[in-house]
Amino acid sequence: MLREFHPVKFILPSLAGVSLFLLVPYIDVLFRSFWRTSDGRFAGLNNYREVICNEAFRLAMKNTFLFDLVCIPLLLIGSLLIALFLFEGPRGAGVLKTGFLIPMAIPTASVVLMWRFLFDQQGILNGILTGSGHAAVHWMDSGIAFWILVGSYIWRNLGYNLILWLAALSTVPRSSTEAARLDAAGPLARLRYVILPHIRGASFVIIVLALLNSFKVFREAYLVAGDYPDSSIYMIQNLFNNWFLSLDTDKMAAGATIDSVILILLILLLQRTWEMRGETDA
Repeated sequence: MLREFHPVKFILPSLAGVSLFLLVPYIDVLFRSFWRTSDGRFAGLNNYREVICNEAFRLAMKNTFLFDLVCIPLLLIGSLLIALFLFEGPRGAGVLKTGFLIPMAIPTASVVLMWRFLFDQQGILNGILTGSGHAAVHWMDSGIAFWILVGSYIWRNLGYNLILWLAALSTVPRSSTEAARLDAAGPLARLRYVILPHIRGASFVIIVLALLNSFKVFREAYLVAGDYPDSSIYMIQNLFNNWFLSLDTDKMAAGATIDSVILILLILLLQRTWEMRGETDA
């Protein structure tokens, strides 16, 4: 007699790892956010009040959300358009895929060196400007630094999102797209009525992954400009690093909790919007 099959047993190892390395530390951070580090006394909501009233925290949160608002749509739309082009199987598609994936293989430290090589006061771009009789530009000490950060992030992560879109597009039946093409449906019509409905579930996952990965952009900003970069690229992780150096772990815990709650609410709101959109289309 065959034993009863329990699928839960297959996820127990992963669940144990997630609980040990993610859930338990998160609960510890949540606990520490209600206590003071200096004297060990219960602080209630005072840590949260101090963090919310902190001008540097508000600036970092504003820059982080502005970065997401600008960068994520550009990244998702750009990678989707390239994926649609490659999905048609043009000549040299394999070479193009490799070219888009190469930035993923470059270490972050090498990317930072490239930044400095290009945008430093004595870098290539300023060398070209001064050589042609123009004044040097403080690229990383002005609002231009924000757009450099956006461009660098898109260049670095375009290949990753491209692979995700191509995997989603591979689930679209060729018969459906061919039937739409025989019915004289144009590229936009095929995309709207055939392709996007088939990859709706995968699209949600890709958007969530892009949102989560965008919070890791602090590495480039920190390695280029240090603890206190230009105000346009002062991200939440810069602030956390400064609090860590000053041992303000109570503020770090409260700020991390606020950050995670906002991120979770954004994902839940996106999920609800996605479900409502699916019900409307159905």
